[in-house]
Amino acid sequence: MRLAIAGGTGLIGTMVAEIAEAAGHQVVVLARSRGIDLVKEDGAAEALDGVAAVVDVTNVTTLSAKRSTTFFSTVTTNLLAAERAAGVHHHVALSIVGVDRAPYGYYAGKRAQERLVEASPVPWTILRATQFHEMAVIAYESARLGPLHLAPRMRTRPAAAREVAQHLVDLVGAVPGGGVVEFAGPREESLAEMIRAYAQTTGSLSWIPSVSLPGALGRAQRDGTLLPSADAVLGRQTYADWVDQLGR
Repeated sequence: MRLAIAGGTGLIGTMVAEIAEAAGHQVVVLARSRGIDLVKEDGAAEALDGVAAVVDVTNVTTLSAKRSTTFFSTVTTNLLAAERAAGVHHHVALSIVGVDRAPYGYYAGKRAQERLVEASPVPWTILRATQFHEMAVIAYESARLGPLHLAPRMRTRPAAAREVAQHLVDLVGAVPGGGVVEFAGPREESLAEMIRAYAQTTGSLSWIPSVSLPGALGRAQRDGTLLPSADAVLGRQTYADWVDQLGR
């Protein structure tokens, strides 16, 4: 199958490309570094010639609901229009568990993306995944206040990024479900404890106090709103296993 990956040079996109190629798919990467700008609608239609399915793992780094919504609405609108013109048979979008229950901040953009996909005539499937194990690294490096590394309080069921990528490729080969599938890690974790475990593994001696983030999204992080349903597909790699691999 000729398969296009929107955002194929990022963390998850790179893994999707590797897994898809290993499975025998012909992969087309849609990314600005490959001359295809989905924000400006530049080059996508030509790149999708002969493509049967698209996996959308595009991303933007922001906590702003406005910026996130603008980005995902623009990219998704342009991508779906190019898919319709090219006759793409299946659109698989990566989203996040809980965006329908807590459409705040960055999640607002992901929910806007979902709505556009749901309304599209292109057959679709949405995979909502929980946070990746790598979220602890991102939080450790970005949530700093002077010598402190702040650890947001959050209940999560983190998943291995590569297992999420594998599930996206598996969905490509299935009949478009026109629905939402959830994917989560094997056990619930505390994000604060995940950050501390990562810091210990890397030899950090920093003080890492727990903090409650403000607003509706902060409450959703703490009260379990962002945890998966009982019907979620569960991965195998635990966060402890992932951290152990880092330390080797």
